[in-house]
Amino acid sequence: MNQFLIATSNLDNTPFERAVVYLCQHNAEGAIGMVINRTVDLKLGEVFRQMEITVSSPALNEATVLAGGPVQPHSGFVLHYPSGEWKSSLTVDKIAITTSKDILRAIASGEFSKQAILVLGYAGWSEGQLEEEIARNDWLVAPVSEDIIFDTPLDKRWEEAIHSLGIKNISQLSSWAGHA
Repeated sequence: MNQFLIATSNLDNTPFERAVVYLCQHNAEGAIGMVINRTVDLKLGEVFRQMEITVSSPALNEATVLAGGPVQPHSGFVLHYPSGEWKSSLTVDKIAITTSKDILRAIASGEFSKQAILVLGYAGWSEGQLEEEIARNDWLVAPVSEDIIFDTPLDKRWEEAIHSLGIKNISQLSSWAGHA
């Protein structure tokens, strides 16, 4: 857990092309993660309007909403630094994932001033599926960087995640996995 999955060129021309996935659960039953570098055609203000939440700062209306993956694309997850008491929240190392409406109200009112992003949907893998994809070299695995999640522009997250592995020249990546 608490790893990034970084799509390799093996996933080009798929929905996960150049995706960076925040892997938040991985056990014998499978894995769950959220893509952190794809947007949906929806702004945060529209989410607030649909949920009948009043916004204190008009700038919040223009905030980007992320497409976390194809599973339950209408379910919302707020990724943020751990703080506050929320009705439904899980902390994975230095990142909290909150699914309750109370955090959205706090964000909209300005009471929650920490960095946070709203993600709709998630990616899921069944038992052994992710391990097979990693063995096929579909994904690189890297430690999570909170800076990439919260501070790096969306269009730079894939490159920054690759660079976090010490790979400076992306074109030198091979699509073949080595098995010595």
